[in-house]
Amino acid sequence: MLKVTKFGGSSMADAGQYRKIRDILQADPGRKVVVVSAAGKRNKNDNKLTDLLYLCHAHSQYGVDCTPVFDMITSRYIEIRDELNLDVNLEQEFALLKKRVDGKSVTQDELVSRGEYFSAKLMAAYLDFQFVDAADWIRFNLDGSVDKENSYELLQGLVKGKGVVIPGFYGIMPDGHIRTFSRGGSDITGALAAAALDADVYENWTDVSGILMADPRIVENPQAIAEVTYDELRELSYAGAQVLHEGTILPVREKGIPLNIRNTNDPEHPGTIIREKFDTEVDPHRVITGITGKKDYSIITVFKRGLTSEVGILRRILGVLEKHHISVDFVPNGIDNVSLVMPTAVVAPKLYTLLADMQQHIEPDNIEVMDQVAIVAAVGHRMAYRPGVSGQIFKALGEADINIRMINQGPDELNIIFGVDNRDFASAIRVLYNSFAK
Repeated sequence: MLKVTKFGGSSMADAGQYRKIRDILQADPGRKVVVVSAAGKRNKNDNKLTDLLYLCHAHSQYGVDCTPVFDMITSRYIEIRDELNLDVNLEQEFALLKKRVDGKSVTQDELVSRGEYFSAKLMAAYLDFQFVDAADWIRFNLDGSVDKENSYELLQGLVKGKGVVIPGFYGIMPDGHIRTFSRGGSDITGALAAAALDADVYENWTDVSGILMADPRIVENPQAIAEVTYDELRELSYAGAQVLHEGTILPVREKGIPLNIRNTNDPEHPGTIIREKFDTEVDPHRVITGITGKKDYSIITVFKRGLTSEVGILRRILGVLEKHHISVDFVPNGIDNVSLVMPTAVVAPKLYTLLADMQQHIEPDNIEVMDQVAIVAAVGHRMAYRPGVSGQIFKALGEADINIRMINQGPDELNIIFGVDNRDFASAIRVLYNSFAK
């Protein structure tokens, strides 16, 4: 069995974390491919190395001496190396990199990618694994998408049977320049490696024991979700859950590879397993898989008598939004009205010109705008097969004196989304968790 493992920044923060990773790999001989992030925070007052590298580049571009910041980066990696007694000449590589930074001959993407690069160099030496540079196999197209076919073939040719360590977060463009993914992109590197090598499992190791049923900042010690489908994960992510980088899911989903989210600091915990579907359920009685949401939405409701019988009116309404480059998150509707649910930060700067265009092109009877709205989503593929779930949700919220401002449910019944006042957001999450977590 081949397991591709990816370790995030918190798992790479210091020498002690490196030792935990070694123990995790030694516990399962199938863990032969390791993807690593740059060193993360050792404590809440610490700095992520990626943030320091961005800061270093900014200093350089504005003619500010970045030596103090660069020295902080260098010392972190040298400290890890020395504590692990590794024979890796970091000083020479850092000196060459600093010379390029001072000469402004290194791009931001290349400089920032060095966090992962040095992490992988040290980890490969520590494990006595082969170092495989991401720049040697991840190929971007001109539009920034990944050339999967070429990338997969290149990695297959580089892995020689011995364990390998790969830096996450970057690849190269057709002209040879390094390009990074967006923040959190090491997850994508791991998924691409798993897909390229047809791994049996892609393990994503972080500092939490899987995906939690609710935000721990709102619900105290929420349960971890043992199993979740890819569709449920997408719904949770879209509705606000901070789960995985969006691009992580696709490469492994295309290959039918399970994704397992694990905790480096609690390696015995099974975490959360993510699949296309499950033949049997760990807990068939749990109706709701997860509860999440986001605050600060606006709802624009257009009223017009006979709206549903007027051909093309929805297209015209959405056309006005398109003109202003605004996308809509949800579109609940009634017989003579349609509501447009959007983040307030997106719509507020353009609100008055948007309303004026609505009046001109739609000629509504009335338009109402509601702000300070939070969106809450209850997600679960079992809801479609369990009568009365909506009733349970609204009964629980009603008993807690939480007023519902909007309701939306997709035809696949994978989620129930409703709007509440911002001030009721945390209460709504807690009420649903306490009502459905068992």
